[in-house]
Amino acid sequence: MASHLDLEEQEQLDQLKHFWNRYGNAISWVLIVIFGGFAAWNGYQYWQRSQAAQAAVLYDEMERAVKAQDLQKVARVQEDIHGKYGRTAYAAQASLLAAQALADKGNADAAKAALNWVLEQSGDDGVKAVARLRLAALQVDAKAYDEALKTLGTAFPAEFEALAADRKGDVYALQGKADEAVAEYRKAYQKLDERTEYRRLIEAKLNALGVNPQAAAEPAATATAPTEDKK
Repeated sequence: MASHLDLEEQEQLDQLKHFWNRYGNAISWVLIVIFGGFAAWNGYQYWQRSQAAQAAVLYDEMERAVKAQDLQKVARVQEDIHGKYGRTAYAAQASLLAAQALADKGNADAAKAALNWVLEQSGDDGVKAVARLRLAALQVDAKAYDEALKTLGTAFPAEFEALAADRKGDVYALQGKADEAVAEYRKAYQKLDERTEYRRLIEAKLNALGVNPQAAAEPAATATAPTEDKK
């Protein structure tokens, strides 16, 4: 009986050896790839956290530089955070801060460059929308109305559509294109919640152009009411 069990065990052992000789190398490589990928993922996560932490330090420096109105330091910090941590969210936020500080000091070209960097490099649609609105505002200040409309012509996230329409309305109004301005203000008015204070500003703009805001928000029922079938 014992001899029979020994023979079975030996046969199973031989089968296992044969299996390992045939597939062992492939299994080893699969395991190496799996565990290597896991280690690489952990390493990447650690690297991202480290990058974000260091970028946060530079972002704090940017805030202090902006508050102190130190434009030279603003430029240095912006260059550092772009060069070292350009893929982090802090880099885009720092550029928005820098653009505001530069614009406030009359350096519109540098402010536009900072905003264009955000548009080119940021992966956050919300941040890019803010940059686009601010860039359009600078273009309007420079009376570059066609450029502003081009900047505003790109699709915006839903939460920014009303602001973009309002800004377009402003551009058309400055160009003397009242009909186009009214159309954009209507879009903005309809997209804003009734409880939003900003909606009152749109009302004022529509009133100034001789338009009833309520009619803008709710087109006359007679235009859409179905007619009764004649018998």
